[in-house]
Amino acid sequence: MAKKIVQEALEKNAGGEDVIEEYRRSKTLTHNTRRHLVNILVSHMVEKHGRIPVRMQREKYGLGIVTLFPNLRDPFSTKGYEHFYDGASGTGYLAWCLKTVQRKVTKRSENSPQGALQGGPSLKRSFTAEQQADGDAVREAILLLLHSSDDSVIRSKMRETFQHRHQLVHNPEMTTEVLKMYPRFLDVKGLINQDFTLLFGAETSSKLLEKWDSTFKCKIIEEARCLTQTHTVRHLLMSAENQDAEPSAEWDTDIATLLLLIHLLPPQPVGKKAVKISADAASERLIVYHKSCCSFEEALSKRDHHHPHLLAVGRNQNRIDQFYIVLDKKLIPCEAASAVGAFDDLFKLHFVFNLAYDHALHNFYTFAQTTVYKIDIGKTKESPRVREFRAKLLN
Repeated sequence: MAKKIVQEALEKNAGGEDVIEEYRRSKTLTHNTRRHLVNILVSHMVEKHGRIPVRMQREKYGLGIVTLFPNLRDPFSTKGYEHFYDGASGTGYLAWCLKTVQRKVTKRSENSPQGALQGGPSLKRSFTAEQQADGDAVREAILLLLHSSDDSVIRSKMRETFQHRHQLVHNPEMTTEVLKMYPRFLDVKGLINQDFTLLFGAETSSKLLEKWDSTFKCKIIEEARCLTQTHTVRHLLMSAENQDAEPSAEWDTDIATLLLLIHLLPPQPVGKKAVKISADAASERLIVYHKSCCSFEEALSKRDHHHPHLLAVGRNQNRIDQFYIVLDKKLIPCEAASAVGAFDDLFKLHFVFNLAYDHALHNFYTFAQTTVYKIDIGKTKESPRVREFRAKLLN
């Protein structure tokens, strides 16, 4: 019945056949066509049920969309159509279009029941780790960590004090003390990955590196070809596809693909008076290039926002020798020399240090969290844009 309602609504509208035909041809819908679909259905809903249709009617149209167009279904959400209408929070493309018709301001955060979802880096978690030190043993381990030069001893003592660090980062009065108390993060590679693995297990920890080339990279590039071809997007696509005639001018293929993902999941304004941030500006909050012959102090002094980001050091942008994570104007060396490995460390750092995502990159990081690493699915607030993009990639 839901499928029939949506199909009849489209067939009666002059532009509805174009929506059906595009899906029949490409098995998906562009953003413009999806907006056209939503406008047609909201107009039909208002005509049939008035300006304030009940929740059951809204859900019926959401169900009808993913039944008629199964590749638009989000496989990670409970019903599959929450990006079109989520009855629990009153959000989604249909809900927002209805509120525009009703000339009301959309309120999605503080008053939304979904705002109570607490998944993500801020969640204090239980974990299973053997031989955790406490009391005097923690103090002895911290003292040994300060003076030891043996890599195996450092890793062993960091494992033993993991529970202590996890408690520190979730104590608002002690979060800034973690790097002072455990400075080996600043000179020993791999400690972020070790803590993250203790928290989530080896299977979750390895998901990005295992699936980037086989599952995500090519699909992100394919979707990015449908973006508005701005100067930046064109050059990122050429770099991602290794077609750039001037390779020294752009990033390597993996960094370019990550930056294309930001353009596919652009920043959303937060609050009524929020300034809209462009995808280009958001990209600069993820990674900054630093020429290897220049001073690190100069690079650190230029950044005044507190969210962590990558510093890519090399002779030119497409030939990076070393990646660092910048955190509180300090440099944490990345274990991997590859861009994907460096981003893997940066993502994991948020959970190891209990750091909120940069709001300009919230969609980008949330997609990585739920779709790539599969962390806190159903417990994390996701925008309809993230759910829609996941449906496109996984279907």
